[in-house]
Amino acid sequence: MSTSSRIAGDGKIQFGVFFQGVNHTTVWRDPDSGSQTDFESFRRVAQTAERGLFTAFFFGEGLRLREHLGRIHDLDVAGRPDAQTALAALAAVTSHIGLVATQNTTYNDPADLAHRLSSLDLLSGGRAAWNIVTTDNAWTGANFRRGGFLAHEDRYIRAEAFVQTAKAIWDSWADGAIAGSRDSRRWLAEGGITPVRRQDSSFDVDITGRLPRSSQQHPVLFQAGDSATGRDFAVRNADVIFSRHAGLEAARKFREDIVARTLKAGRPADDVKIFPGQEFILAPTAKEAEDKLQWVRERQVGPQTAIAYLEQFWGRTLDEYDPDGPLPDIDPVVEVTNATRGNAFHGKSAKELAAEWRAEATDKGLSIRQFVSQRSAVNGRGLVGSYDEVADLLAEYAHTGAVDGFNITPWIIPTGLDDIVNHLVPRLQERGVYRTEYEGTTLRDNLGLRAPLTRRSRTRRQESEDVA
Repeated sequence: MSTSSRIAGDGKIQFGVFFQGVNHTTVWRDPDSGSQTDFESFRRVAQTAERGLFTAFFFGEGLRLREHLGRIHDLDVAGRPDAQTALAALAAVTSHIGLVATQNTTYNDPADLAHRLSSLDLLSGGRAAWNIVTTDNAWTGANFRRGGFLAHEDRYIRAEAFVQTAKAIWDSWADGAIAGSRDSRRWLAEGGITPVRRQDSSFDVDITGRLPRSSQQHPVLFQAGDSATGRDFAVRNADVIFSRHAGLEAARKFREDIVARTLKAGRPADDVKIFPGQEFILAPTAKEAEDKLQWVRERQVGPQTAIAYLEQFWGRTLDEYDPDGPLPDIDPVVEVTNATRGNAFHGKSAKELAAEWRAEATDKGLSIRQFVSQRSAVNGRGLVGSYDEVADLLAEYAHTGAVDGFNITPWIIPTGLDDIVNHLVPRLQERGVYRTEYEGTTLRDNLGLRAPLTRRSRTRRQESEDVA
């Protein structure tokens, strides 16, 4: 590993929890599974995570229920409350854990979203974050009567303009805008708020921010785009990347790439934190963990789910095929897959993909169900092993600086973090690679982040003016 990639790590590992909502990796049929919509499930997961000193509760959000061959896809978990509504409620029953809301730049407005995010940030004491996502497909757009209005190549152009506008709104209140004493003549200092005026290809706005900044100054910014354009967008704008590169070697290479892009963007090498999404399957012994993995996979991918997964790519029903038999020997009837089951299915060349999958399944001797189980697992196999084995592996991640942490996807709600918090976290603490207390009260503190980019430039400018 190059020197530049090593300096991004600090010898520690952090955890976040990713509450997915719509997915098939959550085992909802098990007697121990809780509701995906009751507040009690969110509360239990968030408070367990905070007991385990997790950095953040990450709330996924979709703007339309997924469909399958023109019908609501009803085999998987579907439906969830609005992210910011749920996180505001969780702010009242937690004290340190960060609260990350997935929010779309295509189907929101900067003035409204910036205000709602800053409201959550203020009310939570500086614990809010925004996972920036983009959408360009007409299927989602139909919810907003904007179907297909945004060209694919323009999604990050709008996103960048959106983020810059939001940051300007957050910065529009001066540091001394609010009276520091009850003896002051005015609650709001004269000139304490600077209106935001922006006119470009994406927005034409004249906005007066409605709230002062929180103790962490801006909500923390997450981003998950993995294309070259997405990575460049992240290093220009984000604080944290939600990555799909969880394997150790893949994580190392991703870190090297992000560090290089970060330096090119004029930021310090360790300025952008990396949190891959990952599933943990743990048990007291390696054998028990392997048995548990098999049990989980069988319940995550049932026969109907396996067939439905392939049907989305083939573009037709495949009821005549045995889930425990080989992959279909017919070609898909669609040229390119669509996004009705989510972005993982979007824009793939169906026939080429089918041919690749048949060859892979034949080579490995996998049935439809076995193939789909492997294909659809969170980042492949996941981290599987005994508590001590996984603790040793995570210590290696920490020491090499491959990642800053993992965003954990529980396979069952609300008890899916219990074995991690009760058994894995203490072992990581013994190895000196996991916090024993929160570093501060804000999410920015606990992630080890510097001040927001726009605040840094203002501070440097003010210092230069003072010297002059």
